[in-house]
Amino acid sequence: MTEPSAGSPNPSVGELIRSWRRRHNLSQLALALDVGISSRHLSFVETARSKPSADMLLALTERLSVPLRDRNQILLAAGYAPRFTQRTLQSPDMHAVRVALNRLLEAHNPYPGFALDRQWNVVQANSAAMTLAELLPSTLREPSLNVYRASLHPEGLARVTVNFAEWARHLLRNLRTAIESSHDADLLRLEVEVLAYPNVQAALASGDDDQYANTQALLVPCVLDLPMGRLSLFTTLTTFGTPQDITLQELCIELFYPANSETEALLRPKNIT
Repeated sequence: MTEPSAGSPNPSVGELIRSWRRRHNLSQLALALDVGISSRHLSFVETARSKPSADMLLALTERLSVPLRDRNQILLAAGYAPRFTQRTLQSPDMHAVRVALNRLLEAHNPYPGFALDRQWNVVQANSAAMTLAELLPSTLREPSLNVYRASLHPEGLARVTVNFAEWARHLLRNLRTAIESSHDADLLRLEVEVLAYPNVQAALASGDDDQYANTQALLVPCVLDLPMGRLSLFTTLTTFGTPQDITLQELCIELFYPANSETEALLRPKNIT
């Protein structure tokens, strides 16, 4: 897969729109009808015979679910100023977001919870999550803790993951889905990296169902053998609704929950040391 801008070093606005339209398997007619313009006009935009207005570009990119980061790129390609900010999480304007993240993560204790950026680097975590992170060597925690590296690297959580083959395939499917929806070059490089791990290659080469896989389970759990006992956890992902800032749109919260009563008992506060 390539990025939206991979067609040429400096793609035109028409090339970018056409690329996103094709990713959604939409014809010019279908997209034009959805945004209330003629297919002829859209054709002229894609072939650089007509310059679209900023409002038209915003309507097209909204229909195509283009990430805010890439909407700015499309506006710039057409000669317009970016419309969407990219504040840091430490920005004063993000105070309410930081408070909400902290409240959500701390309320989730004693179960692990992480706030993640678009490359799945941890930007905030609760104490239960940091307990898991402490199992990792410093090379996987610095300069940043990445969920895919931490989970798949042979020296990371992979070494204590009982159902590694099943869990690795689940993570790789999620990573591939993220790449196909965002066409993010950093995620693509991350995929190349983790696919080169020998344990990941072995998991993919096995082709057989993992011996610990439960075909009756509703969710794929991550089963970890830890000094405190065996934990079986499933995860949920949450994002912010109607974001108008790039950083905010790209943030997600991953919360782990007990998949069985034994894990629930192990994670009760009285059992945490």
